[in-house]
Amino acid sequence: MTQTPRGFDPHDPNDGLTAQYPVPADAPSGSAEAAYPTEGPASGTDLVPGPPADATPAPAPAPGGDTPRAGTEPPAPAPAPEPRHVTRAGMVWAAVACALVVLILLIAFILQNQEYVQVKFFGLAGAVPLGIALFIAAVGGGVLVAIAGAARIIQLRLAAHRQRVSRQASPGTRGR
Repeated sequence: MTQTPRGFDPHDPNDGLTAQYPVPADAPSGSAEAAYPTEGPASGTDLVPGPPADATPAPAPAPGGDTPRAGTEPPAPAPAPEPRHVTRAGMVWAAVACALVVLILLIAFILQNQEYVQVKFFGLAGAVPLGIALFIAAVGGGVLVAIAGAARIIQLRLAAHRQRVSRQASPGTRGR
């Protein structure tokens, strides 16, 4: 399968030759022998010499294949696509979708680990399926992380509240 290069006009015998075989800067003007190689292309067809160097260039073909007429402007480019806006609903949907995937994987893990194991904790002992024991351990770790995060958030809110109160207590410093 052959591909037609962009801007190629099949009705113009000179189109595409100057791009394939550029004319050297030191070549004499109008010299077709200096501009193009003497051997023919691989297909065996003869090359048509290009236009003389002092000739005015033909207008570039339009995307539809027609040459533009004098006095007409090229068509305006297509507008750029609008940027996507991230919404809260979209973020919630993505979070729920990710949570469902994690839950499905967790259910598969628990179902595949049904062997009972002996669990001991502060003198308590019992036999629990391995998947459930690991799930309980993971939830316990998540609770500990949530408690530490909540304590830090409360600490930051108290510090911000103290700064607001101290600014309001000294109104004389503003406006001077």
